[in-house]
Amino acid sequence: LRFDEKVRVVVFKSEVKGVFCAGADLKEREKMDDAEVGLFVKRLRNLMDEIAALPVPTIAAIDGYALGGGLELALACDLRVAASSAKMGLIETTRGLLPGAGGTQRLPRCVGVGLAKELIFTGRQIDGQEAFSMGLVNHTVQQNDEGDAAYQRALTLAKEILPQAPIAVKMGKLAINRGIEVDIASGMAIEGMCYAQNIPTRDRQEGMAAFREKRPPRFIGK
Repeated sequence: LRFDEKVRVVVFKSEVKGVFCAGADLKEREKMDDAEVGLFVKRLRNLMDEIAALPVPTIAAIDGYALGGGLELALACDLRVAASSAKMGLIETTRGLLPGAGGTQRLPRCVGVGLAKELIFTGRQIDGQEAFSMGLVNHTVQQNDEGDAAYQRALTLAKEILPQAPIAVKMGKLAINRGIEVDIASGMAIEGMCYAQNIPTRDRQEGMAAFREKRPPRFIGK
């Protein structure tokens, strides 16, 4: 996906009705020794980092349970859409664990330190409406009979992104992701560097021409 220039947006969904991702198989985990658990979680953390580092926008369509590592997967995405009936939580502390695939870092960056601590310390599960109210998800929708309401809303959101200039969108994502980790002055410098990469693109010239000619732009990602 990272190197496929035809890919504009990636939507993560489940093929299992009522479940986005239920997290680790604790029966499997129980059979591992300490070293195996450490390696397993390290690989899982690396996977989440790879997803977060995808250059194109990513959307998690949460149509059911997103627990533990399942919520960490959703947090690794740029945007999240949830059915109001979905259940989400970093439930690790209820099993003698703590989030190990990015949850302790991405959740506070998403909802703030206080709420993240409360959710992680208690292991509480929340529904889609609660998640929306605290900013954990971008949109919440009523579940439909097919059980894919969040996916359908995610597709609508993806279709809003598709017509925009691909390189500009990628540079925007990069500027936000890098800039949020540093002070504002350094962030402005990062934005400047990302903007500079976009200046010589054919898409920028197309955008200007389309505005002048009062027509929709035709971006090609070049």
